Amino acid sequence: MTLSRFRPLLPGLLVPLVLLGSTPAMAHHLMGFFHLQPGPLSGFVSGVMHPLLGPDHLLFLLAIGAASFGRSRPLAWALGLLATGLLGSALGLVVPGLPFAEVWVALSLVLLGLVIAGRCSALLLLPAIAVHGYALSGAVIGWEPTPVSFYLLGLLLSQGALLTLSLGLLRRWSDTAGTGRSVLLSGLLIGSGLAFAWTSLVP
Repeated sequence: MTLSRFRPLLPGLLVPLVLLGSTPAMAHHLMGFFHLQPGPLSGFVSGVMHPLLGPDHLLFLLAIGAASFGRSRPLAWALGLLATGLLGSALGLVVPGLPFAEVWVALSLVLLGLVIAGRCSALLLLPAIAVHGYALSGAVIGWEPTPVSFYLLGLLLSQGALLTLSLGLLRRWSDTAGTGRSVLLSGLLIGSGLAFAWTSLVP
């Protein structure tokens, strides 16, 4: 594999440099910001909002529909991705403390960009979304079982809505978009992922 194969991605890689001033850790839920006590309602709202507040999580879920697997069985893939993400969250609650979790989440955008560019298998997105689920579970470590359950329900609904939107709209866009647009999207995702990883590693 030579660097020339990735040369078409370079224009898109330059755009996300502005993201170096942002932080993917914004994905922390609203509980701490509003000083709310864990409970069913606050847990549910936190779960719904959590993927929306993290730009890396949000970008991953919205762009995933451009991957080639969405053209054949989008519903089956959506259910598989949701189930894998939920398993990742459950694993994070049982065995917390994955080193550099936010870095792995950021690098999943790089992987998604490579999948859309046809450089990697779409099956690799299953462990990638499991890492997202694992990272999202860190917000509720130490909560009681009831608010955690409502948090996971809100998380499931929020991610399900975003995946449905992505697999419905972006899948149709990818069917009609030219090679240039797909390459540009791949470059944007790769550049964004590298920028988020950098901000996670370098305070």
